Amino acid sequence: MSDDFAFAAPPFDPGEALQRLKRELRDLGLAERDGRFERRGVAMARASVDDGALLAARVRKPSRNSPEWQARTLRSSADVRDFVADLKKQLALWSDRDD
Repeated sequence: MSDDFAFAAPPFDPGEALQRLKRELRDLGLAERDGRFERRGVAMARASVDDGALLAARVRKPSRNSPEWQARTLRSSADVRDFVADLKKQLALWSDRDD
């Protein structure tokens, strides 16, 4: 008897992943405006689909003037989960500093 069950993960769909990412970012309390996700009017993240890939970025440090972006290409559901977890951690750190 073989241990190979031949289960494969479903193919990664960037469009579907973008919709899921947008929902998760809204659940973190961010408001979407012009492709960016903001908290209290300050851009925190952005996401888009380009050439069949999901491009996402978060700011290094919140800034109203000109945020410096840390961009990532998300190629799997695990990458999306990691991006959201990292952003959630950073949002908590930034909130602690604001209080």
